[in-house]
Amino acid sequence: MVKLFLVRHGQSQWNLENRFTGWQDIDITALGQLEARKAGKALEKELIDIAFTSTLIRAQHTLQIILDEIGKPNIPVVVNAALNERSYGRLEGLNKAETAEKYGAEQVHIWRRSFDVAPPGGESLKDTYDRVIPYFEHSIKPQLDAGQNVLIVAHGNSLRALIMYLEHLSPEQILEREIATGDPITYQWDQVI
Repeated sequence: MVKLFLVRHGQSQWNLENRFTGWQDIDITALGQLEARKAGKALEKELIDIAFTSTLIRAQHTLQIILDEIGKPNIPVVVNAALNERSYGRLEGLNKAETAEKYGAEQVHIWRRSFDVAPPGGESLKDTYDRVIPYFEHSIKPQLDAGQNVLIVAHGNSLRALIMYLEHLSPEQILEREIATGDPITYQWDQVI
């Protein structure tokens, strides 16, 4: 039985500070490290053949802790920017509550949660989908089709884009989906394809 495992990186320093992170390369906190270890414990009985992650340190650090926890620190790891978090453009680094005060809570909600409206200078979830899914189809799906169990450690929005694709969700359905940090999601590949 071939499996695909998805894990959102552990809490980052800017998650803790309630700041827009996007493409900024911010590491995980002590709690984020604990979440990564918890994810590793949840996956320790699973066979994982290959892992994919983004170019951002918070995802890479989470992945390394998971691989250490499951005793597989040397499996092949593929790093690609296609799995990066969505860009929040000019909002990156700003406090979310202060941004809501400045632009209005409704506008910030639209930037964060609409499918096809991008924040100033950033990406919408649709833009993120349009880079994640071709990469998945070209580089990750062939591994699954060849019988390899795959672990992807990435970000809230890049994983939401992938979940939308895997579960055939509408733009409205995916906007309601929350992905917890450090909590593995498992798909049996024969039930997805």
